[in-house]
Amino acid sequence: MSEFEIIREIFAPLSAGAPGAFGLADDAALLDQNQFVVTKDIIVAGVHFLPKDPLDLVARKLIRVNLSDLAAKGAKPVGYFLGCVWPANIKREQIELFARGLGEDQQIFRVALYGGDTTRHAAKGAPLTLSATFFGHPPRQGITRRSGAGTGDDLYLSGTVGDAGLGLAALKKEMKFTTVDKASLAGRYHLPEPRISLGAALAGLATAAIDVSDGLLADLGHLARASDLSATLDAAALPLSRAAREWVLTQDRFDAAISALAGFGDDYELLFAAPPSMRRSVSVAAKASRTEVTRIGSLSRGAGVTLTDSAGAAIAAPKSGFDHFKK
Repeated sequence: MSEFEIIREIFAPLSAGAPGAFGLADDAALLDQNQFVVTKDIIVAGVHFLPKDPLDLVARKLIRVNLSDLAAKGAKPVGYFLGCVWPANIKREQIELFARGLGEDQQIFRVALYGGDTTRHAAKGAPLTLSATFFGHPPRQGITRRSGAGTGDDLYLSGTVGDAGLGLAALKKEMKFTTVDKASLAGRYHLPEPRISLGAALAGLATAAIDVSDGLLADLGHLARASDLSATLDAAALPLSRAAREWVLTQDRFDAAISALAGFGDDYELLFAAPPSMRRSVSVAAKASRTEVTRIGSLSRGAGVTLTDSAGAAIAAPKSGFDHFKK
């Protein structure tokens, strides 16, 4: 198979919903003149997904981690550009499986492929490397930035915390769970749920927002720093799935278990701030988007992030989150 056969036969059908993509038969795509919100994420085998993960799930994760960034801005997704660097020994059927995964999530999230590039590593054993640039329409109220939060703002988190990290540990056989819990937690790792509806509903309500990709503590640090504030998290308020709660109960120390969950990456939940006067509006937005939202802390003057126990004492967090350039 040739590069151009791959594009024409496997990827071009994914551009059917993008008139300006010209069936991927040109060197560029034509977008309308509306304002767009644009984001880009790269995922690499062995770093962001396991080398043996099914490629349809890998494709869907690539879409979802990008959509999560758009969700944090309150944007409505439109389409994306794709870059693929395949291992030297890649087979056509593997690429087709990857494209099927893309197609499945394209239908779910109503996006289309507008273009990109595909190539192959020269070195044997080089990891599959995937890049996507997504774009969408901003909300009428304007995008929700990381910065913009104020002193006294409440902090909220969608969904639950730490499931993806536990799922990765289960897949790597570093932790043991029941068959049901392993499937649930692994599902959170393989297929995060981008909170697009919630992000849109929060436009004009949230003062700042970020998606939790590197870990709750780490990403809260980014949000607080962008607003020149400090953040306090209530450990007892952190929302946990049943499987995560069961895991916490098996650990020797509650505080260490909670800090570990707050440091795990790959949750792709929305973390956002809003004034106390907006509590009812936030509740309405959560119900309208059918998304569980929990108030987990607050922002104040100062710097840094503190995780506290029920008595208000600080809980040590040895690891705040994932950093690609730190071990």
